[in-house]
Amino acid sequence: MTTMPIRDVSLFVKVIGRGYPLVLMHGGPGSDHNTMLPLRPLADRFTLVFYDHRCNGRSEGAAVSSMTWENLTADADALRQALGFDRWAVLGHSFGGMVALEYALRYPQDLSHLLLVDTCGDTRWVQEKAPEALARRGFSAEDVELARRFYNGEIRPNEQVQGQIKLGKAYYHRLTPKRLLLDVALGLRIKSRPEALIFGYGQLLKGWTVMGRLGEIKTPTLVMAGRDDFQFPPEHQAELAAGIANARLEIIERAGHNAPSERSADVIKAVRQFMATAT
Repeated sequence: MTTMPIRDVSLFVKVIGRGYPLVLMHGGPGSDHNTMLPLRPLADRFTLVFYDHRCNGRSEGAAVSSMTWENLTADADALRQALGFDRWAVLGHSFGGMVALEYALRYPQDLSHLLLVDTCGDTRWVQEKAPEALARRGFSAEDVELARRFYNGEIRPNEQVQGQIKLGKAYYHRLTPKRLLLDVALGLRIKSRPEALIFGYGQLLKGWTVMGRLGEIKTPTLVMAGRDDFQFPPEHQAELAAGIANARLEIIERAGHNAPSERSADVIKAVRQFMATAT
């Protein structure tokens, strides 16, 4: 693990494994690379590049207002160059998948494979429809309103942890005691940045969509998500895959929004198969 000067920031970077380069873009906003570590077994065949987006996790050096699509994608491509890769595969989860989509549209020549996990091409799914999904699942009116404010950047910084705890069980097919303990342990490792969460949902993601541009993506693409993802359900995954030429769609059973941690073996298997056969 190290920090690397990339453009105008210092990015926290961790590189492991050997083989073809695969960069993993974490979700959030306001989280860090630790959420992607369940995919470490892929290091037996790939050089895995974990990093924290600017203004997220342990990356430092710029104001949160610099967290724009232009900067997020330019950071990623500058990191690729700094690591000496001509091209690489990009896997993005949730918010990281949105960054990955923007990267595919802006830097297609530097991208060999695009892997999208539990993400979207239109943030109405999380900002408008996710609270409605929670209401249908029996969450209280208070929690539904918390979700609406959380996903629209209307919370106070000290509400981030409370929000994650109250909404936590919605992220999984089934939140078992073992999974809860693993989440607590993970939470202790993550460096949360509530200012990035608030800016991200409140400004960067407000009204964001690339659905009308998906046809521009010619890169081999895998779209996968948990069957029970309340933020980006299977019906949106089908729309996302249909918009990208020859994209593959993989729905992970018995998984929610956090498929990489809840069903890591299934996600890893899907990644291996896709990378071995996609051209």
